[in-house]
Amino acid sequence: MTDQIWKRHEIESPCVKTCIIHPDARLCVGCLRSIDEITQWSRMSHDQRSQIMAELPQRNTLLAKRRGGRSARVGRD
Repeated sequence: MTDQIWKRHEIESPCVKTCIIHPDARLCVGCLRSIDEITQWSRMSHDQRSQIMAELPQRNTLLAKRRGGRSARVGRD
């Protein structure tokens, strides 16, 4: 018996096991997928997964907002 039998040609999940849902963007901060996309991933077609994977880099900008840092502290005085 070989391992070739069990290999599947499908897009792997982008999960990085940092599962925290951003309260405003409603995306996982680890993989940038929505809850619906995460739960449906195993049932999605290759094309659906490809589309989501292509959108993930743009979604990163939704979570990259700074909370203020030094300029926010200086501005409070």
